Amino acid sequence: MRLDPLSLPVRFDAHDPRADGHVRQIELHRERVVLRRAVRGMQMAVNVRVSDFTGIALRGIDDTQMLVLVHRDPSLAVPLLVSADAEEIAKAWTMWSEIFALPRLDEKRRDPAARRRRRNAIRDRRPKFLVRRRAGVARDLPVHRDEREIIARN
Repeated sequence: MRLDPLSLPVRFDAHDPRADGHVRQIELHRERVVLRRAVRGMQMAVNVRVSDFTGIALRGIDDTQMLVLVHRDPSLAVPLLVSADAEEIAKAWTMWSEIFALPRLDEKRRDPAARRRRRNAIRDRRPKFLVRRRAGVARDLPVHRDEREIIARN
């Protein structure tokens, strides 16, 4: 399998063990990747920006090597090139990383991804309009018992 990085957009089929027929269709553009597959008869299309991918990785399988567009979710990884020629792999690796502006990753030395920030990081802060106001101090008010009320009448 060989994809040319200079002839984008490209559409091809790839192996997917969880899809019906074990095949998924991949559309590869400069800014996005569209993955189409059917699972148990349900058609789905996943549109992912290229910037959401972590990088271009080199994976070795015996004597052949494979370039893969790696995503945090392994089921969204996209194969780019399968070859046994080391020179061809090195040239394609740099071309793909330059075109997508993604780093080159080595699967053997890959560090785990940094933990994502929680979306509600400022949830415990006070609302904006309450920040302007000073908080009042609760105090005990005096209670007068067994006294006669004074009522002012006109």
